[in-house]
Amino acid sequence: MLFNSIEFLIFLPIVFAIFWLCPNRWRWVPLLIASYYFYMYWNPKLVFLILFTTLVSYFCGIFAEKYKDRPTIKKLLVAITLTASLGVLLFFKYFNFLYDAFFDVVTMLGAGEPSGYFSIMLPVGISFYTFQTASYVIDVYKGTVPAEKHLGYFALFVVFFPQLVAGPIERPGDLLPQLRADKSIKKVDYVGAFRFMMVGFFKKIAVADAIGVIVNSTYEDLSSATGLSALVATLLFAVQIYCDFSGYSDIAVASAKLFGVNLTENFRTPYVARSIKEFWNRWHLSLSTWLRDYIYFPLGGSRVGRSRWVFNTFTVFFISGLWHGASYNFVIWGLLHAFYQVVGKFTLPARDKAWKRLGKDSDSKIVSLSRLIWTFILVNFAWIFFRAGTLTDAALVIKKVFSDYAFTSDYFTRTAENLSLTLPLALYVIFAILLLSVMEKLKYPKCETEIKYKNTTSALRFSAYVVMMWCIVIVWIALQAADVGSSFIYFQF
Repeated sequence: MLFNSIEFLIFLPIVFAIFWLCPNRWRWVPLLIASYYFYMYWNPKLVFLILFTTLVSYFCGIFAEKYKDRPTIKKLLVAITLTASLGVLLFFKYFNFLYDAFFDVVTMLGAGEPSGYFSIMLPVGISFYTFQTASYVIDVYKGTVPAEKHLGYFALFVVFFPQLVAGPIERPGDLLPQLRADKSIKKVDYVGAFRFMMVGFFKKIAVADAIGVIVNSTYEDLSSATGLSALVATLLFAVQIYCDFSGYSDIAVASAKLFGVNLTENFRTPYVARSIKEFWNRWHLSLSTWLRDYIYFPLGGSRVGRSRWVFNTFTVFFISGLWHGASYNFVIWGLLHAFYQVVGKFTLPARDKAWKRLGKDSDSKIVSLSRLIWTFILVNFAWIFFRAGTLTDAALVIKKVFSDYAFTSDYFTRTAENLSLTLPLALYVIFAILLLSVMEKLKYPKCETEIKYKNTTSALRFSAYVVMMWCIVIVWIALQAADVGSSFIYFQF
């Protein structure tokens, strides 16, 4: 079920009403049923995968705690969980990729083309709930969280519908206690939930979906693209994917708030980052911290020699790339970010020294601005591989961006046609991005982590929400009339 659908707008208040009408001790029941219904809305058959992952993780967690003084048994139980949960992920997400890669090699060796083709359907949300169950068993193994004995609450931890299909990836120590806690409807932050949900819908529908029309027009017809249209589409994709994914996260956070649950905030104005490292401290935080805690730190983190640190960094970003998608494009996207981090760290002293020779401190405004712009450029270059369907498409985009600027008499006409860009659409996109920037400024006045909406005047906030509501309605109607799809980008992961 999509958040940006009529079905969800009917589903959510019904679940909300039933949840709060139940006694505290039984509220997990309607929430669990609703979560399974939410997941099964796409394909009921795939619920067996999540049930399998849930049961394996549940029993392995209990026995890992029971045999806490038997290291060999505990390690075996963790291995069973990781093999079962991640094995399901590897099979359904990477079978097609490995199959294609194998026959690419076979074909290169002259053994002929494959005689058949197998296609495995990717279950929605599998990358998220497998990481969540894996972290649970690892944390129980380490003794940082107790094993959850109540199967109902544990199943709810795995399948909690607000964050099930696209995160945030929640830690058991954060989410399980909240699901178990007694709740009072009087303590529900309706205002906070409304704000998060409104901004989330605005990001997704009014900004991401509107921009998606432009981006898709160019990336789906690269042969006709000009250098300018490829550049504009790539820059707009950076806005699209941010608004699409952070919009989902905002709606997820808002939905969870209605049930007395506080989810992890997933984004903190990532495009104001002044380095790639800072970018990943602001982008998809639940995944970044998961990779840091369960892969990077166990490998030794940064408390190792230089060569080992380089290996650790490339390993984590290689996994991050593969996690996002089973294709060479995503692998290159991840490795590019690793390369950025390594080069950035090694060249930082020389760059600081160069700025000092120019009479500028590393924390001066001009240095900060130049680093912000350069980081944004690097991130956008990597986004080309993320958005392009194939390596050939990515290479074509790069070629056009860096060469195709023959300003003939019809150049700008061809650019506009390739972007499917009209004057009203261009003006609207500029307005929507400016309004989004204002809302981000209201939320993070100094790029802080604490939300600051309450510090703004009521009139300003009310006006902003009214404008956002009209934008949402108008764009949604336009997209429906044009029969344009509106699924979330991260649903494919």
